[in-house]
Amino acid sequence: MARRPLHFRLSGIRERNLLAGEGFDETLGTLQPIEGSSYWTRRIQARAAQTPASPSSLWPAPANAPARQSGSPAVSPLALERQIRQRHRNLYGGRASQPAPAPKQETTESLAGPAAAGPVVTTAGADTSGRSMAGLSAPRLLTLPSPPFAVRMLNRLSYGATPTTISEFNALGSTDKQRLANYVDWQLDWNSISDAAVETRLSQAGYTTLGKSLTQLWSDHILAEPENAVRVRPATEVQRAAYVRAAYSRRQLREVLVNFWHDHFNVQGTEFSIAPVFVHYDRDVIRANAKGNFRTMLELVAQSTAMLYYLDNVSNSRSGPNENWARELLELHTLGAENYLGFMDPFQVPPCPEDPAYPIGYTDIDVYETSAAFTGWSVKNGHWQFPSENDGTFVYRQSWHDAGPKFLLGTLIYPEQPALKDGRDVMDRLASHPRVAKFICKKLIRRFVSDTPSQKLIDSAAAIFRANWQHPNQIEITLRHILNSEDMINSWGMKNRRPFEATVAAMRALGHDWTPRPDHGKSDEFMWRVGFTGHTPYNWAAPNGYPDTGLAWSGSNSFAMTWKLLNWLTETNDGEVPLSPVLAATRSGVASWTANNLVTFWCNRILGYQPEAARKQTLVNFMAQNGDPASYVIPDNDVWAQSDLKRHYNHQRLRSLVSLILMSPEFMSR
Repeated sequence: MARRPLHFRLSGIRERNLLAGEGFDETLGTLQPIEGSSYWTRRIQARAAQTPASPSSLWPAPANAPARQSGSPAVSPLALERQIRQRHRNLYGGRASQPAPAPKQETTESLAGPAAAGPVVTTAGADTSGRSMAGLSAPRLLTLPSPPFAVRMLNRLSYGATPTTISEFNALGSTDKQRLANYVDWQLDWNSISDAAVETRLSQAGYTTLGKSLTQLWSDHILAEPENAVRVRPATEVQRAAYVRAAYSRRQLREVLVNFWHDHFNVQGTEFSIAPVFVHYDRDVIRANAKGNFRTMLELVAQSTAMLYYLDNVSNSRSGPNENWARELLELHTLGAENYLGFMDPFQVPPCPEDPAYPIGYTDIDVYETSAAFTGWSVKNGHWQFPSENDGTFVYRQSWHDAGPKFLLGTLIYPEQPALKDGRDVMDRLASHPRVAKFICKKLIRRFVSDTPSQKLIDSAAAIFRANWQHPNQIEITLRHILNSEDMINSWGMKNRRPFEATVAAMRALGHDWTPRPDHGKSDEFMWRVGFTGHTPYNWAAPNGYPDTGLAWSGSNSFAMTWKLLNWLTETNDGEVPLSPVLAATRSGVASWTANNLVTFWCNRILGYQPEAARKQTLVNFMAQNGDPASYVIPDNDVWAQSDLKRHYNHQRLRSLVSLILMSPEFMSR
């Protein structure tokens, strides 16, 4: 999925041979352009041949055509269709009349992830079928007991259950379903939940860019030409603030959703052109619309400075077209690669079974036409043609726009439409498409319920999503259905915590009061260690976002680096203050330090319940060493006593006990 400049990029989900035809050679694994052979070269040549009297229409109206208003049809739809069919023949030759391929089966998103090969341990119900990966041993099924209902729900609706949140959840009703419904309603009404404590924590920790407007960010971190540390500071602050908010915010469901949408509309926040304005993308595009309307968020994403740079639409013009944004809009943000039909005549695409008014999928010609629809969507960045416009905000450049007629996604777009309308028509078509509804809902279900969403829940959620595609609270309405579903209520162990989620859950369970911050040595070390897990927030280079399946994170490197980070959290001080108050919590929560009492306390504290007896006994034996687990009281000290291990480095052994619980499948599952 790595991006490549202009139209030479190959998708990472499947090798694209659309431009391969005459003049292109993929035998070397790269596209070799020969002058005059590609779609875009032909389109540019066609534009160059236009008469001055028709500067923005590839197909001028007949000489006797009546005058018309801008945006109104110059010819009948049937005549326009004939023009577009002729244009397709001119641009694509016989390739555009290939028959439609067999409909694709819906598949889960790519499981390729950053984890190195290694043994896989799965929980009951985890999907391990249908994919072989070199170097992976056969998965070993580990059946875990089901935790209490509150723990199961909180571990998926928040960044981890704590004693406080378990008590809050259980106080919300008299039955499990009632408590769940009330919790979901409370969390979805997040504007009524005060998060002042988190905002105070951030401001006191030296965060200085999170409140800056887009124009301020542009002025301070680009136009001022500061040193690199200042230029990228907005991205650095958003990354570290992600840990602060996920660990300490009362608006837990909001933070989970923000993370979901960041992965869905992924941009690499640390990229040179994006880092200075990443605060705007996080705050005004993703956070502000996380439970609102998908169509609204889609347009804000399309017009965001960060995305315009990330997928290169900032330079997409009729004289220099760029398909990166268009391809990912269809492949990753809306229809999904599972609905990709390859290179074929778009007029021959079968109708969608859910609604015959829409095509069943998209073709490469749809990608090219979508790219043309978004020409001119750019940024005021001091471009040499517009040197006085340089504040970083969105701009529509009419002179760059390909205003000719287009046929995409089964609909005609008339030439010479008003400003922005071509792109908005495309987004309307996508936002109301039944297959888009299914793709988005499947990803939401995968995030909250299971790596293998049930088709029944996908279908029911998609019906609600599509029926409300113009409702301002479309996402909230759909989420309420998913989060109160039987699948949600009855599932457990169908998801694993990714490194970011495991780290934040540990901070919450251990009772942290430590704030990662800018310009701070211990925070720098923390983020350095985070990098080895492969899950630094907003730093995934490819446009598909971090994987959200357990198998993608099941390699030995991913587990080992996550475990090392969790252990580091239990062992490290910031100055004289421990990051994790293990000793303080034990002293206040355990009256008699027997091995049985210590293990019971920390299992309740971290897991919210007690593991099965045999697995718990392993922890007890470790803590007891050669002492009686029920009667021997472990001294509250940390002295050397190698000849009597029950007295040997007791504080260090206690912290190691906590680390072992954090590394357990019980903790890593959700």
